[in-house]
Amino acid sequence: MKQPLAPPPAVAAPARPGPFASFLRFVLLGGGVGVLAGLAVPLLAAVMPWVAANAAVTVASTLLCTELHARFTFATGRRAAWREHWQSAGSATVAYLATTIAVGLLHLLQPSPGLLTEQLVYLGASGLAGTGRFLVLRCCVFAVRRGPVVRHLTPRGAAGVPALAAAA
Repeated sequence: MKQPLAPPPAVAAPARPGPFASFLRFVLLGGGVGVLAGLAVPLLAAVMPWVAANAAVTVASTLLCTELHARFTFATGRRAAWREHWQSAGSATVAYLATTIAVGLLHLLQPSPGLLTEQLVYLGASGLAGTGRFLVLRCCVFAVRRGPVVRHLTPRGAAGVPALAAAA
């Protein structure tokens, strides 16, 4: 007697962390990269205009952070897709504008601020923009997609009766 085919095993999706856990991961990973970016911008600004240095560091840190957030912050269980990189780039553009405007305003108010003052303004603006980015990434970019439910049906015999019942 021929054994009926068993339905394919369901592949369990990775457990998605809750809002608090994912925010904590976002702060640790994104904040860590942000601090490194904050150190890299003045180093690059020594050889190029500050706006260009900030843009270069923003591009590099956005690519890195999108991968880290896909894998660890929001636990998608996979690398970030191109769509997620582009969407993340959109929110990073807003963050770039926020840091650039904040530091630009600082330079208007205080033409020669010290490095510490510039860093405090830069990191403060980055922190505020980062909170907005977290919401965009969690609610839009890496949101759980609710698609149609796919059910694995047991193979059916000629009369539409499940194969196990038909064999009995």
